[in-house]
Amino acid sequence: MEQATLILVVIGIVIALVFDFLNGMNDAANSIATIVATRILSPFAAVLWAAFWNFAAVFLFGVAVAKTVGKGIVEPGFVDVYMILAALTGAIIWVFFCTKKGLPISVSHALIGGLVGAALFVHGPEALVGSGIAKIGLFIVLSPIIGLTLGFLMMCLTMWIFKKSNPFKTEKLFKGMQLLSSAIFSLGHGGNDAQKTMGIIFILLISGGFLDASTERPPDWVILACYTTMALGTLIGGRKVIKTLGDGLASIKPLQGFCAETAGAFTLIGTAVLGIPVSTTHTITGSIIGVGITKGFSSVRWGTAANIVAAWVFTIPAVLVISGSIYWIIDLIKGL
Repeated sequence: MEQATLILVVIGIVIALVFDFLNGMNDAANSIATIVATRILSPFAAVLWAAFWNFAAVFLFGVAVAKTVGKGIVEPGFVDVYMILAALTGAIIWVFFCTKKGLPISVSHALIGGLVGAALFVHGPEALVGSGIAKIGLFIVLSPIIGLTLGFLMMCLTMWIFKKSNPFKTEKLFKGMQLLSSAIFSLGHGGNDAQKTMGIIFILLISGGFLDASTERPPDWVILACYTTMALGTLIGGRKVIKTLGDGLASIKPLQGFCAETAGAFTLIGTAVLGIPVSTTHTITGSIIGVGITKGFSSVRWGTAANIVAAWVFTIPAVLVISGSIYWIIDLIKGL
């Protein structure tokens, strides 16, 4: 049985890293959408830039988000290797489907939906950590609102500061500044999102008996593997998603791109420090819309925004059903 558990845990780790890779692919757009849209960098150069800073986050952030994902969604006593495999499989199916369709969904919420669905279908509500899920649920709503508000305010402040400046010189200045803001956003993206997979592998190792339940942080090899894999996913990049966020949501220039990325970066870094696993997609979309509406509501492509929101709304329920069904079938087979 111990050897069988080891094999399952290894399979689970591989699947978790596949999920991490897809996370980087889908969320590549979040880090570089604006610098591609404003033509500061080509898509290939932009993903190289984002991947570097995604990985650099390993040296700057702790593991607060990993702890929330690992122990703050499902009660550890209910978790087993099969539950994690079901959650990851359901999340991967949904993320792969949406990435192929060019929909910038929340990979974070796909993972959360997978965990909740697997636990709920087999063990019921008592398996869930209500406070942790409530905190995550709150920031599903708050993260795009915070991004939108900060983007709007930063854009207004920047326009006021540079209102008498030469437009040509201002645009040239913000082309350089946008590289900086994109790097900071990519740091926040890496610091928040890589930790989500860390949390999954962390609880997988605990449930398999390879780590003690009192262990406070994932092993160093898990941390490095998650950051490296996500950076590789970013490097490959989801080109359709980049196009949707970069060109399809609002018409932006370097100044607007700088404000959107900076607003998003503040939100991501703040929540990563607090240990709240938020959606980078929600955050940057809100920031882009906040910047866009400073030029009038008609400057935002609300049809595209509605499609993105629809994908957000369906993500958790869809993955909840997929992962829950997978784990329910596994549980039935185990009982035979």
